[in-house]
Amino acid sequence: MRHYIALALAAFVFCSNSIAQTFQPYQMPNSQVIPISDSKAGKQYELYIKLPDDYAENAEKTYPVLYYTDAVWHIDILSAATSFLLDEVILVGISWQKDVSEDLKQEYGESASRFSDYSFWTKVNPNHPKLKFGGANKHLDFLTHDVIPYVEKHFRIDKTKRSYFGYSLSGLFGAYVLVKAPKTFDNYILGSASMRLLLDESAPTFHPLGDVDANVLFTRGDQEIDRAEHIAAFVTQLKTKNSPQKLSSLMVIPGNHQTAFPETGIASIKWLADIVKEAE
Repeated sequence: MRHYIALALAAFVFCSNSIAQTFQPYQMPNSQVIPISDSKAGKQYELYIKLPDDYAENAEKTYPVLYYTDAVWHIDILSAATSFLLDEVILVGISWQKDVSEDLKQEYGESASRFSDYSFWTKVNPNHPKLKFGGANKHLDFLTHDVIPYVEKHFRIDKTKRSYFGYSLSGLFGAYVLVKAPKTFDNYILGSASMRLLLDESAPTFHPLGDVDANVLFTRGDQEIDRAEHIAAFVTQLKTKNSPQKLSSLMVIPGNHQTAFPETGIASIKWLADIVKEAE
């Protein structure tokens, strides 16, 4: 009996190991991860590229492109939403800095670099003395001089349909880009951004808003009362500065800062799909 039990256990272990060895990590179809360096700052990042299903079959066709930051957090919802609502679009996710210092990574996790890359203020936060703020100008430079040229060189991009998606702090970074270099994108989706920081008198170089020629969608959760006044004020200002042919919109989503995100992702892609189709 002991002999049979031992054989049974050995067979179980062998089968378990064999099954474990056959497991493969899931890879999103039509996607690839491409290392990229900030040519000026020397920082290391990754681009998460997802191509449309028919990309390989249409060698002469160009596609709209949607760039988005906080890539790890946003890739799933944007991939799912575009698959159903805007399937002919190239998604380009920009990762957090890959070679961030170990002490920052241990304290703030893999997303530590976003606090510097997406912020335009330099005031030190006494609760977070290790974090250095105010890197938005350098990250915008990385975006315009490294990321976009690389993507447009290696993929078939329709340069007249370049869009941006950001949420929370990366939404605020998108608003910074809109103010500093509005022609970077044709369409901006800026979710739940703390616009008080951009409208504050302590940031006079970002106010008032210059001339804009872009479609812009702001969103916020209906429970985000603290953001409502400043987002509305910016949208009002934007409508006076934007081209009359372009949309300046505010969409209020049910929920708070956390729970409003999934619907924001879906609703904003529907908004973008309508704009892209109207431009065809």
